[in-house]
Amino acid sequence: MKKFALFLFAIALTANLLAQKEIDVKISGMIFNSPSDTLYVSQFYGNYYKDYQKIVADKKGNFAFVGKLPTEDYFVLRVGNNNIQMILRNNSDIKIYGDGNKIKEFCNIIGSDESKAMNEFAILSERWAVKSDSAINALKADPSKESEINNYMQKEYTNFQSELQSFISNNANSPALIMAVPQINPDADFKSYESLILQVYNSFKGSPTAEAYYNNYKQLKKKLEDGQLLATGKLAPDFEEFMTDRKTKLKLSSLRGNVVLIDFWASWCGPCRKENPNVVKTYEKYKKDGFTIMSVSLDQDKEKWIAAIKQDNLTWPNHVSDLGGWSSKVSRLYEVNSVPFTVLIDKEGRIIRVNLRGEALEKELEKIFGH
Repeated sequence: MKKFALFLFAIALTANLLAQKEIDVKISGMIFNSPSDTLYVSQFYGNYYKDYQKIVADKKGNFAFVGKLPTEDYFVLRVGNNNIQMILRNNSDIKIYGDGNKIKEFCNIIGSDESKAMNEFAILSERWAVKSDSAINALKADPSKESEINNYMQKEYTNFQSELQSFISNNANSPALIMAVPQINPDADFKSYESLILQVYNSFKGSPTAEAYYNNYKQLKKKLEDGQLLATGKLAPDFEEFMTDRKTKLKLSSLRGNVVLIDFWASWCGPCRKENPNVVKTYEKYKKDGFTIMSVSLDQDKEKWIAAIKQDNLTWPNHVSDLGGWSSKVSRLYEVNSVPFTVLIDKEGRIIRVNLRGEALEKELEKIFGH
């Protein structure tokens, strides 16, 4: 819960700048035993609330608000020091019933399954956070119990991860998934983070908060891709190297206009030699369509390199090597740490995919050439 709020605060300024379209909503219900007769429809930005509507309940706790809010988005209904999560769209009609003293345990939301799912997961997240904080404090108090505490917390972590995955699968393509985003570390699991963000964004495009999350994701993705040498869409690093005659040099960029497979291999590499028949088959099928191969060998022995080219029937002319083995300049340029390794680039020299072999390579070329 705390983590979620801080993340919202980080993107709040962006969200507030986005275009807004007023919505009509109805929020009503009864909160008995409430610590206050005043409720607020707000947004929470980590260290402050932005209040949009004040609702005064009667003595029994009945309350109702019918009116306008600035935009479709994520809101909270403030009940004392507790928040009830709400997803509000145009013409939302939400009824909320609960015990003000135990609102987390006793709260029923009618008219918004998305909001109900968010609040249920918020409770689970808060319980996990409390356990984590308690474990840290217990460890500080008595370091001798480190093993015992770690074993306990590992079980609790496994349980929470199971609950997290259930929440994600049960709320696919729902804006409620925004509650799961703070539980995913994009540095450790960018694919899961990306999946959540895209589901939230595509299911709630009217929401400035969802839009801001999406923009934040795009910036993070670009930063990650900029740091990846062989990211899809980037220009493949150009290089020039000696061919088999040891006199002529071939430059990668001279093959522009062709779809090129840069194939790192070596005569001494068993998996490479086993893969070569597939590479030959693919070359023969697509060479007339503008597909070629540039083979970069990590050999050190010229004679063995040339012999392997002949034995494996690697008939394309683009074979290069500096005979430097693992110290090859091109392999270091491409950060190759195992062979076979391939980089497929388009006619403009931009990277399509890396490490495609066999059937995966042929399927990619089928998409490119249409057969």
